[in-house]
Amino acid sequence: MNRDVIVSCAVTGAGDTVGKHSAIPVTPEQIALACIDAARAGAAIAHVHVRDPQTGRAARAPHLYREVVERVRASGVDVVLNLTAGMGGDFVPDPQEPWRGGEGTDMASVEDRLTHVVELQPEICTLDCGSMNYASAAYVSTPDQLRQMARIIREVGVRPEIEVFELGHVWMANTLIEEGLIETPALFQLCMGIPFGAPADIRAMTAMRDLLHPGSQFAAFGIGRMQMPMVAQAMLLGGNVRVGLEDNLWLDKGVPASNESLVERACEIVRLLGGRTLSPGEAREKLGLKRQR
Repeated sequence: MNRDVIVSCAVTGAGDTVGKHSAIPVTPEQIALACIDAARAGAAIAHVHVRDPQTGRAARAPHLYREVVERVRASGVDVVLNLTAGMGGDFVPDPQEPWRGGEGTDMASVEDRLTHVVELQPEICTLDCGSMNYASAAYVSTPDQLRQMARIIREVGVRPEIEVFELGHVWMANTLIEEGLIETPALFQLCMGIPFGAPADIRAMTAMRDLLHPGSQFAAFGIGRMQMPMVAQAMLLGGNVRVGLEDNLWLDKGVPASNESLVERACEIVRLLGGRTLSPGEAREKLGLKRQR
């Protein structure tokens, strides 16, 4: 059991949640404020996606990330920034010509996926360690693409958070570690309950944890109504936790959540289980991070 728990908040995500919830941050100003509010509520890490300010749809424009990062850094509120590098791998086959990408496809080069990471050098960025089927699309990250991404992330001095959605992703990540492309101890995020990856239950989380590279740090999250059960489960299995509007829109049945309320609920669960939540400074020490400018 982990009694010194790092709470991460994924404040907006890339899903089709705008219009389904009034508090989804869309503009860089709103996303930055969400990071700040989550930190004030007890989150040590803010996980950041950006959206098109006009449409609310998922985006990956470096200038949007820059505005978010600069606003957070100028706020005076300490929080570890974790920028996604997962955008640019979505493939939806065209119904008539399935070898072509249809509506919803967003495929980018390795360099384009990492432009904002290289330019802004956050303390952490994600590395989604494999391809998979989502509910209606496929996410594509081939082994060679992952090797290139891991190499670039290491060269710029950013710590990769290895996002794994099923056991094959853990195998791929361990391979990258053994090849020297990811430094140890590695940092994993176990992503539970996303169709069609690992289900959000104790068996799947335990199996994934047991196969992580020796000495690795890990966090875990569940989506929807399994968000808070997975907070408790991750802590009991020795990990850290993640909550936020990227993964869940509801605090209780019929009660819309905010990022702050989800962080507060997660902190309460940690406390009731006999643990404590770490500050950003303590999180940096535990994860071996160096605070960026």
